[in-house]
Amino acid sequence: MQDSHPPQQAEAVEAIALRAETLTMLPEGVSTPGYDRRALTPGVLHVGVGNFHRAHQANYFHRLFELGEDFDWAIIGAGMMHFDEAMREKLGPQDWLTTIVELDPEGYRARVIGSMIDFVAVDPGALIDAMQDPQIRIVSLTVTEGGYFLSAETGGFDPAHPAIVRETGADHPPQTVFGVIIAALKARRAKGLPPFTIMSCDNLPENGHVARATVLGLARLIDPDLAEWIADNVAFPNSMVDCITPATGAREIDLVRARFGIKDAAPVVCEPFRQWVMEDNFPQGRPALEKVGVEFVRDVAPYELMKLRILNGGHAAIAYSSALLGHHYVHDAMADPLIAGFLAKLTKEEILPTVPEIEGVSLTSYMALVARRFSNAALGDTIPRLCLDGSNRQPKFILPTIADRLASGQPVNGLALEVALWAHYCAAAHDGLAARIDDPNAARLTEKALAARGDPREFLAMPDIFGALAQSPEFVRAFATSLERLQQTSTRDVLAAYLAS
Repeated sequence: MQDSHPPQQAEAVEAIALRAETLTMLPEGVSTPGYDRRALTPGVLHVGVGNFHRAHQANYFHRLFELGEDFDWAIIGAGMMHFDEAMREKLGPQDWLTTIVELDPEGYRARVIGSMIDFVAVDPGALIDAMQDPQIRIVSLTVTEGGYFLSAETGGFDPAHPAIVRETGADHPPQTVFGVIIAALKARRAKGLPPFTIMSCDNLPENGHVARATVLGLARLIDPDLAEWIADNVAFPNSMVDCITPATGAREIDLVRARFGIKDAAPVVCEPFRQWVMEDNFPQGRPALEKVGVEFVRDVAPYELMKLRILNGGHAAIAYSSALLGHHYVHDAMADPLIAGFLAKLTKEEILPTVPEIEGVSLTSYMALVARRFSNAALGDTIPRLCLDGSNRQPKFILPTIADRLASGQPVNGLALEVALWAHYCAAAHDGLAARIDDPNAARLTEKALAARGDPREFLAMPDIFGALAQSPEFVRAFATSLERLQQTSTRDVLAAYLAS
């Protein structure tokens, strides 16, 4: 199937390389920092400077600085991975500036944000040193859903994870961001410095509690006394974050160059919607982000569950069905009545009943908003992006909903079909009938998906992913029925039958 993505047409303008000294030369209509970046001093060290962080957290900080507020809360970037080094190399020559383009169907808007003022060398020692700076009062994280070393079987910290075993089994510098955090907190305690707050911005239920469990779990293996001090003194606020942010490729770089006249090595495109809900738990202080739309609430959990199950779960629901039907762009998939219908029926009948009511929030209106956001043709979000990393995303966004419904005696036919679509996609990718699997567990997923052609239960025989669900007769039966139907007939026919049921 040939998908289309109609770009907005505009006269090409001569492009200018993005740097601090060229900001005044950028074309009219491009918003640039209205504050003196030389007056900024660091307050936050952020690990994981990807597109989402820059579209979301860094953008909120930028807007706060535009109000002339809290200049002592600028961001220093950091990372531990090879792609962090690549990002550092891209952003350094442009003085850590980023072009953010909001892809609103009513008109694109470009903003150059300047809230990040430095980027630590990608080296554990350098990162530990940077975290000891007394000015750093918050360490924030976007290290992906799979970066917290969780066990699917227990839902908690996994001390047997190979990376954790390596972290505790030899005398070498820390190899994980959590090992670095523990080393930095130990050094701050020795110097009599107060600890920084650890603020997770990843898409995880109770992400602050998850970050705390991982830090304490690893600390207890390394230094039990330090672990107790961390437990007593370090804050881990929960937060809910939201802004659909596609990957940056040649298309996005060319759009920023041709439409806005900016040569940016790593621009970000995103939807115009963003949301950030946080617990107000910052012992060393925080910037006044409520002035730019951040919601500080007593309990983030209901907001998190709403977003993770309806939006992230919705992305999972359309990902593999759309890939099997040959769609490339998310908005094209949403124009397919089978995909839009599957999302609506699954969300209304099986996902919404597991989400608690929130005072002042209509869950049905939120569901409709999510569908509109998915349908934004200007965004150009892709189905391959939604399909990646399923072995980490399914246990976060789909499987807990299944477990909750089973615990309350409710059917899971639609959710089991979603999991079956994932399994069928993994087998189809092996046969060349779908895009390749982009997942750290790709080889194992392929092996299990192919084995499931003989026995559907084979795909569920991955305890680190499915945990106790693989032992649930109701789920196994519903999954097997859906997978066998997909194997015997077309994806389109199976979806049509589900909608008619």
